Amino acid sequence: MAERTLRGTNLGSLSLESDDNVVPSERRLTTYVCPQGHRIELPFSVEADVPPVWECRCGQEAKLLDGPEVERKEAKHVRTHWDMLLERRSIPELEELLEERLTLLRESRGEKPARKRSA
Repeated sequence: MAERTLRGTNLGSLSLESDDNVVPSERRLTTYVCPQGHRIELPFSVEADVPPVWECRCGQEAKLLDGPEVERKEAKHVRTHWDMLLERRSIPELEELLEERLTLLRESRGEKPARKRSA
């Protein structure tokens, strides 16, 4: 019987609140322009802080028309696994370790040891 108590209601899609005595805030229309010339017009509240950049539909950054110049922070270099590895070992050490591991792998497979390559 409990599963029938909510029958016929649209939970989540209908609000029981009314718009009586609700005054929307004052709006202003802001315009953004991307490097490809796309114009984006967005309404913001007069009290809101308007962002200096907005993502355009083409994926590029659109700048606020007649807005302040955007301050770019210097991007921090992302250290990769290879960069961290080179901090600990040199290239000759890595080549030596690789050769040791390949020798162990070949021995476990029962292969004959390979002759050293000449440069």
